[in-house]
Amino acid sequence: MPTFDDRENAFENKYAHDQEMKFRVEARANKMLGLWAAELLGKSDAEAYSKEVIASDFEEAGHEDVYRKLSGDLGSAADEKTIRAKMAECLATAKQQVMDNE
Repeated sequence: MPTFDDRENAFENKYAHDQEMKFRVEARANKMLGLWAAELLGKSDAEAYSKEVIASDFEEAGHEDVYRKLSGDLGSAADEKTIRAKMAECLATAKQQVMDNE
């Protein structure tokens, strides 16, 4: 049954590729969020802070862990609506950038 095995391998490869792309998009979006927040906070090492934001995404599934990190760090510098809008904007931009580089 080589045909079935070929289809199975193709689906597995597609799934692995899709998961890798999802990870790359989310990491890029989180980096952009970190750079944005670092600027608002006046951080001198924006790259280091963006790595903290990327790392915060590994706490749990979804994006709430990143939101909590940003919300806690930004305090009154940005409200929930602003943070969530920036998260959506960065995710869309990151997706486009990754797709363009594909």
